[in-house]
Amino acid sequence: MLRIKKLDIFILKSFLQLFAGTFFICLFIFMMQFLWRYVDELVGKGLEMDVLGQFFFYSGLTLIPLSLPLAILLAALMTFGNFGERYELLSMKAAGIPLLRIMSPLIICCMLLAGTSFYFQNVIAPKAQQQLWTLLVSMKQTSPELDIPEGVFYDEIDGYNIYIKSKDRETGIMEEVLIYSFTDGFENARIIFANEGKMEMTADKQHLQLHLYNGEQFENLKSQTISSKNVPYRRESFREKHIIIEFDGGFEMIDGSYLGDRSDSKNMIEISHSIDSLSLQADSVGRSMYKDITVTTYTKKIFTKRDSTKMEAGEIAAIVNMDSVFQAYTLMEKDETLKNSADRMATLANDWKSRSVQNTETDKNIRKHEAAWHQKITLSLSCLMFFFIGAPLGAIIRKGGLGLPVVISVIIFVLYYIIDTGATRVARSGEMNMILGVWMSTLVLTPIGVFFTYKSNKDSVVFNLEVYLNFFRWLFGLRSSRHIFKKEVIIEDPNYARIVTDLDEVSKQCQAYLSQHSLSAVPNYYKVFTNHGHDDKIASISDQLEALIEELSNSKDGPLLNLMNNYPILSTKAHKSPFDNRWLNLLAGIIIPVGLFYYIRIWHFSKRLDKDLKTITKTNTDIQERIKNELLSK
Repeated sequence: MLRIKKLDIFILKSFLQLFAGTFFICLFIFMMQFLWRYVDELVGKGLEMDVLGQFFFYSGLTLIPLSLPLAILLAALMTFGNFGERYELLSMKAAGIPLLRIMSPLIICCMLLAGTSFYFQNVIAPKAQQQLWTLLVSMKQTSPELDIPEGVFYDEIDGYNIYIKSKDRETGIMEEVLIYSFTDGFENARIIFANEGKMEMTADKQHLQLHLYNGEQFENLKSQTISSKNVPYRRESFREKHIIIEFDGGFEMIDGSYLGDRSDSKNMIEISHSIDSLSLQADSVGRSMYKDITVTTYTKKIFTKRDSTKMEAGEIAAIVNMDSVFQAYTLMEKDETLKNSADRMATLANDWKSRSVQNTETDKNIRKHEAAWHQKITLSLSCLMFFFIGAPLGAIIRKGGLGLPVVISVIIFVLYYIIDTGATRVARSGEMNMILGVWMSTLVLTPIGVFFTYKSNKDSVVFNLEVYLNFFRWLFGLRSSRHIFKKEVIIEDPNYARIVTDLDEVSKQCQAYLSQHSLSAVPNYYKVFTNHGHDDKIASISDQLEALIEELSNSKDGPLLNLMNNYPILSTKAHKSPFDNRWLNLLAGIIIPVGLFYYIRIWHFSKRLDKDLKTITKTNTDIQERIKNELLSK
């Protein structure tokens, strides 16, 4: 029996509060991006508020399935990031509650959200998509709102070119108006010039009224004879003139029933029926084309003689070697035959290429429907996929708020969008399997979600920066420096007299090692990968040095402590062989690229060890002099 506990209510409340905010933010962002794509269809059309309201309403319905995954990802990241930052997640785990149990109420919630996403895509979104496309097409066909700019010819009114020098925005009075009217044809143009004018729309927005003052009109008169070279014209001066121009500035909704054939305007059942119909249509067209090819293929029957008589119709023609027949032709006949064959082949190629266009478009439409069918499932499953990425990731990074979670969410979603868009586009072109292309983003990101969930459940330090820094330090042979500071409390002072003797012994061991080994020379490739033992001598020097440094760190002398920071941290095994296992060393040496990497690395460590031993000897001498001159004399 399902038991809802206070902890489940607390987790759900924390998640849903963040989800509500992030969902509307994501929906707003996607709507603004969608609006930006079609802003040219909205601006300057004089659309009424109810039309704009319908546009935003239907676009919001179609973008809900796309906003849900991103909102879930961001809300899950912030929720578990807040739990980790406030140590609430640590308290839950300390109480013996595993991460999957903590996530269980949110998993059920995200399953419900995935079902909601599927319902929107399969039931609501197709109808909203058809209405949205109907609005967009209607907006494209709507004439722009009349706003004639100054200083340029305005040609948005069919049959007219209008120029105004200046315009008063408050009164609407236009100065120096020039109108070219081509309603009766270009050769019978009318030109009107007025010192002042005013323009307004009729109440039904079907006509445009021009009120012109103090001007002239020039009009060509139609010539009575075709051959006449001089065409008369009429000139008219006026103090006031009124012109009515047909101009439909109103919004009219078109019949968008034909837009129902789009793949995004159908549910899954309708898409399946459309795929069957299109496939049947493509098959019938293909069979018809094949039949035409087999019937109308260019052939030539050759009849031979039998007993000096022609073969009758229906008898089997003798097999003739066409090469020998062609060679029997004259040069002119050969040339004519080749030319006719080439023309015939070119005609046939163009003919079948034009016929194949219909099949190509049908196949393309089928692939669009198949992609739309699968996307309704993949986009719904992405709600769960993004939750299993965001929740464990938030538990790992332990950062809430709108800073790091937003950055990570955007990166993950952009990665998902690029993979999904690119692979789906390739699948629609027919260059990739449809199922593989549409499901590519799910196949790529699902293992990432499983990995994060597993690591978070095991409390692994996936994003511990120190772990990766240590790896790169090992890879490139980097090391940290010593930082020895003066201690506040010292229990026992160093025995300086003994330390001087011990430092002298360490220096002798370093010099002996340098004389016995040519560390700066090029190492032997064979010995590097056949050696699997440790360098006990260097390990002994390192242990003695670290013990002396530990004892000297109790000193109160600041200059002495500064000198101790010059001691390097010795690597005791990196200059001998890559691994402790002999067979692993041999395998690395046989694989040349890997062997070269380790060979160069060992050479680098050998040269660095040579420099370190010399530095230790010099630092020992400096410290001995400091102890003898300053500390032992006191």
